[in-house]
Amino acid sequence: MLAAYALMTYERPHGTELAALVHRGEHIARAQQQLSDFIRDLLTEGAETGDVRDDVAPDELASYCLHALAAASSLPSKAAVRRLVMVTLAGLRPPR
Repeated sequence: MLAAYALMTYERPHGTELAALVHRGEHIARAQQQLSDFIRDLLTEGAETGDVRDDVAPDELASYCLHALAAASSLPSKAAVRRLVMVTLAGLRPPR
């Protein structure tokens, strides 16, 4: 799911932050909240199975993911996007 989001962000011609400025409104805020909630719920499930760290609140991890993957809009290639996703996922792993 995070890889799909990062690729969508990469392929947008105007990045997520500019889009938020241009398309201000309640519907954008609601869509962003739904995305954050969706990611939070996936992370909560992952924490319950031990696949995702549980020492950070799922809401905070969802914010981390969305902010980290927003960088995909300025990357030079899909390969760079894949590397960004891998780094983001590494931050979600439980500490040893």
